[in-house]
Amino acid sequence: MNAIERRALGGLAPLYVFRMLGLFMVLPVLTVYGEDYRASTPLLLGLALGAYGLSQAVLQIPLGLLSDRWGRKPVIYTGLALFALGSVIAAQTDSVYGLIAGRVLQGCGAISAAVMALVADLTRDEKRGIAMAVVGASIGVAFMLAVVLGPALAGAGGLAAVFWVTAVLALLGILLVWYVVPAPPVARRPAVSSGGFRTVLGSGLIWRLVSGAFFSHLLLTALFVALPLVLVDRLGWPAGEHWKLYGPLMLGTFILMLPLMRLAERGKKAPLALNLGALALAGGSAALLLATGPWVAVVLLGIFFTGFNLLEALLPAQLTRKAPVDARGAASGLYATLQFFGTFVGGSLGGYLFGVGGASAVAWFGFAVLSVWGLLWWWLRERASAY
Repeated sequence: MNAIERRALGGLAPLYVFRMLGLFMVLPVLTVYGEDYRASTPLLLGLALGAYGLSQAVLQIPLGLLSDRWGRKPVIYTGLALFALGSVIAAQTDSVYGLIAGRVLQGCGAISAAVMALVADLTRDEKRGIAMAVVGASIGVAFMLAVVLGPALAGAGGLAAVFWVTAVLALLGILLVWYVVPAPPVARRPAVSSGGFRTVLGSGLIWRLVSGAFFSHLLLTALFVALPLVLVDRLGWPAGEHWKLYGPLMLGTFILMLPLMRLAERGKKAPLALNLGALALAGGSAALLLATGPWVAVVLLGIFFTGFNLLEALLPAQLTRKAPVDARGAASGLYATLQFFGTFVGGSLGGYLFGVGGASAVAWFGFAVLSVWGLLWWWLRERASAY
């Protein structure tokens, strides 16, 4: 990589870590500690978990288009400021409704499309796969840190501590983009072409990739509605000590994911790797049904997180290669929209089903989602060109 590409990744990869920490840290703790909030129910806690995804989903395409027109950095600064403000509101409330409001405002900082497009702007085509792999790896690092830090912070200071740290990280992200990340070659970009956007919407391959983001995040969020409570109630694992499970688990699956990702990229086996990654997500539902001891939980959750991390790395890398250059921001916006809409659907339906039928209902819902996902990918395969 040249100096500009190294500098861009040196700023944007940590930015992903900072921002995704704020998203992921609440996953393993919200449904456990949220029971102490006024008016809390499983459904409302599921909504609080997924509310972030709703506002993200609504705003990703508009802000992706705006970044094509007005520039990536102004959109990123605004989004990070909103994310910090929502974190402060969530940190100060004692009501589940205030928690939902803070999470919605956090989600208004919908910068994933702009950041992903900025990575593409600052890297050459032949280096973009490496760049997206680094970004994907940074998301994996963020996830690994978050599921360890979230329970530790919440154990020390409740959910408020998690949200205060999230606000500080958002402000640090603004400084990082300002001082480290170079400006794109063209500061002011033309509006996205309607032809390019139509190509995005009409591509079976693009829809395979963005639907993968939807389903994987749906399953992740639904899993974390039930999993923390399963660890407490079934395995007798105190919430403040869940990091002792998540830490080794995340480190092991991250290490396992890296060679799988390299093999997929170098051997042009991305379709096979994506299919295997999706299939591995069945481990999450199996864990909710079958985990009666720590080793069973580790094995099944390890399968799930290896697949999830692999998808997080490969899906955006493939997307930016296939999207038209003049519609990269829009394509990234579509990807991020479905990614975060999956978060909202998973949290909402997961919370409802957990309140109705417990962890087993969430597990069977996960298996049903995987079946629908498989059928959709099979149907889209007929419309997708080769990778």
